[in-house]
Amino acid sequence: MMNNPMRKTPLLKELLTLSLPIMASNLLQTMYNMVDAYFLGKLGKEAISAPSIVFNISNFIIVFGTAFTVAGTTMLSQSYGADKENRQRLDFLSSQVFVVNTIMSLFVLIVGITLAHPLLTLMQVPSGLTYHYTYQYMTITFLAMPLLFGDLILRGILQGVGDSLTPLYIQLVAVILNVILDPIFIFVFKLEVAGAAWATLLARFVSCLLSFYILFKGSKGVKVRPSLFKPHRPTLILMSKIGLPAAIGQSLSSLGFAVIQGVVNSFGPAVIAAFGVGNRVQSIFNMPGQGISQGVAIMVGNKLGEQQEKEAEKVVNVGLWLIGVFITFGMILVLIYGRYIILFFVNDYEVVHYGLEMFKYTTISVLFFSLYTVALGAFQGGGRTRAIMLLNVFRLWGLRVPLSYLLPLVFKMGTTGVWIGMLTSNVVVTVWSLILYKRGSWKVTLELDVHK
Repeated sequence: MMNNPMRKTPLLKELLTLSLPIMASNLLQTMYNMVDAYFLGKLGKEAISAPSIVFNISNFIIVFGTAFTVAGTTMLSQSYGADKENRQRLDFLSSQVFVVNTIMSLFVLIVGITLAHPLLTLMQVPSGLTYHYTYQYMTITFLAMPLLFGDLILRGILQGVGDSLTPLYIQLVAVILNVILDPIFIFVFKLEVAGAAWATLLARFVSCLLSFYILFKGSKGVKVRPSLFKPHRPTLILMSKIGLPAAIGQSLSSLGFAVIQGVVNSFGPAVIAAFGVGNRVQSIFNMPGQGISQGVAIMVGNKLGEQQEKEAEKVVNVGLWLIGVFITFGMILVLIYGRYIILFFVNDYEVVHYGLEMFKYTTISVLFFSLYTVALGAFQGGGRTRAIMLLNVFRLWGLRVPLSYLLPLVFKMGTTGVWIGMLTSNVVVTVWSLILYKRGSWKVTLELDVHK
């Protein structure tokens, strides 16, 4: 008998039970980059810029793999809602998700290593020490990508059947290990920026081994079976229909972020560092939105699998209300204590100045983005990722990228123009997403019968 945390409880409690571990797991995922930034900040502006720049590039490339993990979660959540006791179908879908994402992890590794120099050049990374550090960090980061996918596969599969705690425990072990290894590799072994990347690689290696052990043992209610690795055409087609639009949308969005990083880079190391610190702070507060969005997507998939469309809509409404209250409170704290947050990472007057300027605009931007993220959970739960693709592409390429060039360079607004571009793009796309959500086109039940 499988453990079913999705029992008949109030929707708010049900959503929090599922989403809180996902939030914590996502937060821990960002801690890899933040721990690196904390220790590298002690080495100066050039060193702390490396993880900031690589973060945007790696996000651009790995979305092609992570999107298929999202597709697997959607398929598993609907299948779980339709028949929780059908172990054969759940194991089959899990095995197919495992194979596809393992292949994608190797693709990401090859592409990342191959395009390292061209991408850094495209992003106008300053020559000298900043470029040297960034290239070091980037190459080692992509060597660790197959190990990262081990974590992602575990999360995608187990969250699809309602278990969000086990991936959290795995992440916790890895992050603690990374915190221990970072200062040793950076300062004791004197590997500096490269040391931070190697510490992360070793931590991911341990978490990947634990993830594979759990999946192949099948102790959490679903099992990856080598006998089910043979590609199943209908399943892969459905996974592609869900995953490819999400991958295209996310990759083009990440490319847009990389282009914007290029604009930021043109202002020099102080602005790069401020932008990097600001993004990390925002990423912390984006974690609840992403966690609730993933929880909403899983519960929506579950409810749609049970043919309960009204309940699915209630789940989304609860999620929007919950994140609105939480992020409003969080952004007020950032406005009040922003200076001390920046100083925690790097003690530099210029960095603090630009960081505080950024916070004036991005605190409002994060509130709208969080609502947008939760609204997208409804579309993910119904497998309607084409709408997600259109929204993500328009947010970056229709609004933010043009504004990030026009406002600073044409209208001479400097760095303020970049922050206003971020705010405008999030406000517009949030309104659009809520209109699409109200129309209800996301209420779709997938055909998941397996005929092998």
